[in-house]
Amino acid sequence: MAVVGITEYAQEQLGDIVYVELPDVGAKMEIGAEAAVVESVKAASEVYAPISGEVSETNAALADDPAKVNADAMGGGWFFKIRIADSAQCESLMDETAYAEYVESLR
Repeated sequence: MAVVGITEYAQEQLGDIVYVELPDVGAKMEIGAEAAVVESVKAASEVYAPISGEVSETNAALADDPAKVNADAMGGGWFFKIRIADSAQCESLMDETAYAEYVESLR
């Protein structure tokens, strides 16, 4: 099981989030396919599936309070949970340290 959302850096770049469109529970996701949409006062952005699998749960609280993403992107602002179809795909993902280094290189 994996939890999918956006990072603190991403939510900072988007600004105040006003809407989050989540996938349906049971939806099959393919790695790299559009999985969700985030709208902020600045722009609308697609969120792509980091791995393939089936959506097992969505964060229904975001429908009434999308600002939860701004307040706690890496905690209560998660988007959906996915049952991992191929655990080998996880090897291509960045860990927290690698992502922090990547973000630092952008600044």
